[in-house]
Amino acid sequence: MRSFDISWVNPDRAEYYLAERSNAAIVVIDTRHLTFKRLIGGFVGIKNNANGTVNNNISGPDGVVTRGRWLYAGDGDSTLKVIDLDAPNASAIKQTIKTGGTTRVDEMALNTGGTLLLAANNAEDPPFGTLFSANGNAGTSATSIIARIVIDNAIVPKGEGLSIEQPVWEPRTQRFYTSVPQIANNPSGCTFGGPTFCQGGLLIVDPNNLPASTSTVVIDGKSVPVVVIKAFDAATNTGVFKLTDCGPNGATVGPHANLLLGCTPQNVPTNRSTLVINAVSKNFANIGNITGSDEVWFNEGDGRYYTASNRACGKPGGCPAPDGGAVLGVIDAETNLLIEKIPQGQNSHSVAADSKRNLIFIPQVGPTSNPAVGIGGDTTPVGQGICGSDNGCVAVYQHDVDRAEDGGDHDRDRGDRDHDRGGHDRDR
Repeated sequence: MRSFDISWVNPDRAEYYLAERSNAAIVVIDTRHLTFKRLIGGFVGIKNNANGTVNNNISGPDGVVTRGRWLYAGDGDSTLKVIDLDAPNASAIKQTIKTGGTTRVDEMALNTGGTLLLAANNAEDPPFGTLFSANGNAGTSATSIIARIVIDNAIVPKGEGLSIEQPVWEPRTQRFYTSVPQIANNPSGCTFGGPTFCQGGLLIVDPNNLPASTSTVVIDGKSVPVVVIKAFDAATNTGVFKLTDCGPNGATVGPHANLLLGCTPQNVPTNRSTLVINAVSKNFANIGNITGSDEVWFNEGDGRYYTASNRACGKPGGCPAPDGGAVLGVIDAETNLLIEKIPQGQNSHSVAADSKRNLIFIPQVGPTSNPAVGIGGDTTPVGQGICGSDNGCVAVYQHDVDRAEDGGDHDRDRGDRDHDRGGHDRDR
C-alpha cells in the first residue's frame, strides 16, 4: 500500500472503509472477523508529481463517510461518488456528481439523519465546500448539490495556498463545523508564512439557514447558488470562528458537544497541543504532548479520542522518528487527558474505530524499500514491524473496556492485519 486517505467505520454493518489509492478503490473490511471483504473500484487512483511523489490534490479516493447502505466518497477529479453497499461491485456506484472544481473532493460529513452532506473541496484556490442533499434511508440514490459554500476572501484569500479540512456535524447545535488550517488576521498582523503565523479557524454552517446567495456557478449544466460565509456571529453561531494556537486538520465530535481538533505544526509551526472546544460555549482546553493530527476519531464505545498524529514535526512528507515520530494518540474524552501514544509508521494519518467492538483501525503504508511503494513510503522500521511484511496493512488495536479497571494496560496490537488477502488488496 503506497497511498491512502480517510477511513470510516459503520459499526451497524460491521464494516471498515479505507480510501485506498494504490488500488483506486474503497477497501471494505469485515470488523467482526477482521477479514478483507471487497474492493469497490472506479476511482482515479494515484497521480504523481513530476518528481515521483503522490499528488494528493488530484489522486483518489479521498474523503469517505457512510450511513446505512450509502457510502459517499470523494475522488481526485472533483467528483463525489455515491455507492450502494448493498449492490454488487459492478453496479455499486450509483451516482458520480461533479462539483465544478479541478481537484479532489476531500473530507466530508453527514448530518444525523444522513440527509445532508458537506464536503471539502480543499485543494481549490480558494477552497470551498459543497453542500449536498443526501440519501438518508432512501432505497434509491438521488443525491444533489444544494449550494457551494465559500469563505469571505478577507478571511481565506485567494492565492495563498490555503485550504479547508475536516467537516463534522454537531447534533446539539445542528451545525456543520469545518476545520480551517489558517485564516487571515488571526492574530492581527499575522502572515501565513511567519514569523507571526496566522492561526486557524472553524467554519460554522447552519445548513437550514444559509445566507442569501449573491451569485451562482454552473456545474454540469446546472446553476448552483454560491453562499459566502463571513466572520463569526455569536448571535447565530455561524461564520468563521477564530482559534487560538491551533491550525487544525482533523475534527471529531465527542461528548457534551465538544469538538476535538487536530492542531498541526505542518499548518502552523508554533502549534504544540491538541484543542478541545465546546460547540455551544466556545470554551476550550488544550491537550499537551500530542499534536500533528490529520484524521481524529471519537469512539463512543470506550469514551476515548483517537488521533492519527504523523505531522508533529511540520514536514510535508510526514515525520520519521525520532523527529516527532508518528503515533496513535489515545485521549480520555471526559477529562481531556492524554492516556498514551503508540508509535506508528511514518505516513499513518488515518484512524477510525468500531464503537460496538472497540476496535481501532489505523492503516500503514509499505516501506520505501518495497519497489511497489518507493517514494512516499515509510522510511522507518515501525510500519513494517506492525504489519509483519513490506506491503503495508491496516493495523487493528483493541481496548478491553471490561478489563480496563484492573490496573493493567490492555490496549494492544492484536496482530490482526489486512494485507494480501486473496491477492485483492495487494499494492500494485
